[in-house]
Amino acid sequence: MDFKKVTVAGSGVLGSQIAYQTAFKGFQVTVYDINDEALDKAKERIKELKPRYQADLGATQQEVDAAYERLSFNSDLATAVADADLIIEAIPEVVPIKTDFYQKLGPLAPAKTVFATNSSTLLPSQFAEATGRPSQFLALHFANEIWKNNTAEIMKHPGTDDKVFEDVIAFARAIGMVALPLQKEQPGYILNSLLVPFLDAGQKLLVRGIADPETIDKTWMVATGAPKGPFAILDIVGITTAYNIGNAKAEATGDQEMKKIAELLKTEYIDKGKLGMATGEGFYKYPNPRYLDPDFLRS
Repeated sequence: MDFKKVTVAGSGVLGSQIAYQTAFKGFQVTVYDINDEALDKAKERIKELKPRYQADLGATQQEVDAAYERLSFNSDLATAVADADLIIEAIPEVVPIKTDFYQKLGPLAPAKTVFATNSSTLLPSQFAEATGRPSQFLALHFANEIWKNNTAEIMKHPGTDDKVFEDVIAFARAIGMVALPLQKEQPGYILNSLLVPFLDAGQKLLVRGIADPETIDKTWMVATGAPKGPFAILDIVGITTAYNIGNAKAEATGDQEMKKIAELLKTEYIDKGKLGMATGEGFYKYPNPRYLDPDFLRS
């Protein structure tokens, strides 16, 4: 593995975390997004990670500041990728948006550069040809709160070069992840093959009018001992991501119940600025959500 300079394309919740974690482990990282406004939001989002690293990992002030100093921010794609060894794409889960991005990226990046998508549900083979370098392309998927939930699922497509696959596995370990190689393509990888049906089941109970989000979460938490239920997890994932995934599923399958879920997420949450933990409100209000109240599970 010879990855030294890494570009993270997309500075949303997970993109910001990937960038900061990579910088925290000593890599030079460029954060790319479509405009300076998005990058200003990313800077604030990343600065908010510093105390989390100190509280959860015991990192010193010097360490978290040094990690931030290894980051640079750029809204010009050509400049952002000019010397990248690895580009991790973390842009919205919308096929045309990703395809267009890779078609623009391919001619701009150096021939040496490996491309990795952080898509949580889409397959690398869907975009391999658009990259212009299918042998140097694969999926590298992280869980939210990457510094604690440090999984990295590395999934190749049939055309991925084996050395690229092994190099990205080594990179994942180098940034403190538990590397989880997938030998074949699987929609949803391992984590989301388990998680998405669980989240869908919770949302279906809601749109059917069976119970409210707190009752559904409480049921799961009391009965299994889990720290969070489906709606607390959706707040962490981000409601925009949940909407994009549900909407794509509804369009692809014609599932009317998934369509109702997508409509609910849009009208009752996204349109009202309730995007989850990142905006201070989703199904719960933050920083003190009801599910963390000591009395939540008692009655």
